[in-house]
Amino acid sequence: MSSYEAIYAVVRQIPVGQVATYGQIAQLANLGGQARLVGYALYRVTPDLAVPWHRVINAKGEISESPFRYGNDQLQRHLLEQEGVQFSAAGKVSLATYRWQPPSDFPADA
Repeated sequence: MSSYEAIYAVVRQIPVGQVATYGQIAQLANLGGQARLVGYALYRVTPDLAVPWHRVINAKGEISESPFRYGNDQLQRHLLEQEGVQFSAAGKVSLATYRWQPPSDFPADA
């Protein structure tokens, strides 16, 4: 399984209404310390892959904005809000409330 496939397999497990961080996904995909790789992989998601990329945010609880995402920053927030995720006035998600906690025996190749 390629690194990207491992990342996508983990991201597909994030439940509706919850989020995970780039670093968390890297760790769960056995790619510890490679949070940027997770970002690169999610940037390349196309609709046919059925990967809920919008559920991955940064460790500050924010959407990682980029001029290369062509408006997807607002789309990401919209999709999360549709799932019931609330943002503070500062644009942050409470990781204490919405962070996905996979089971301790979570398989990295789920």
